[in-house]
Amino acid sequence: MPTLQQRYNFLIGYFSREMPQAKSELNFSSPFELLCAVMLSAQCTDKRVNMVTPLLFQKWPDAKALAAASVEEIRSVIASISYPNSKAAHLSGMAKMLVDKHEGEVPSSIEELMELPGVGRKTANVVASIIYQEPVIAVDTHVFRVSHRLGLSKGKTPEAVEKDLEKHIPREMRATAHHWLILHGRYVCKSRAPLCKECALGSICPFLKATERTEP
Repeated sequence: MPTLQQRYNFLIGYFSREMPQAKSELNFSSPFELLCAVMLSAQCTDKRVNMVTPLLFQKWPDAKALAAASVEEIRSVIASISYPNSKAAHLSGMAKMLVDKHEGEVPSSIEELMELPGVGRKTANVVASIIYQEPVIAVDTHVFRVSHRLGLSKGKTPEAVEKDLEKHIPREMRATAHHWLILHGRYVCKSRAPLCKECALGSICPFLKATERTEP
């Protein structure tokens, strides 16, 4: 099997050629809209989020407008999203804090983003990397799974995996690499039925090698 650095070099080379312009599949037109969409996407598909956000953004296009809405009004619009009760409360609280503390603007620092209700490290990293080009890698379930299967990290937590990825992926590539790993996990290296025979990364994949050894 290749060394750890060889795995990273192969992955970066492959995706740089095949997916140089990788980006989020969430639809948004402002930092505020991205923040809302990423908050809604937790344990929910981007496809479903994109079905809900047009009405959400039409009714409440900025933090000031959303802060004036009731939690019940917000919930009625996002009812088809997973965990609508908690997400409606978080969106309301987030909008109010943006208005009260940041003049309605989405802050650029990870620390300030994580102070917002409903915003964890993953959401903060996504927003900071996409909007403000911060050299961070957000680790969601897809990134976590792909990183382990490809032998890129043995970290037990998202934060540990994040540190491993950022140690080996150049700063200028991290924002794009986040999307490489997400899209690969979403469409190829799936959780329950990975498409190993169609995967171009098989030559560096310990998961594939282990699977081949256990097959009759």
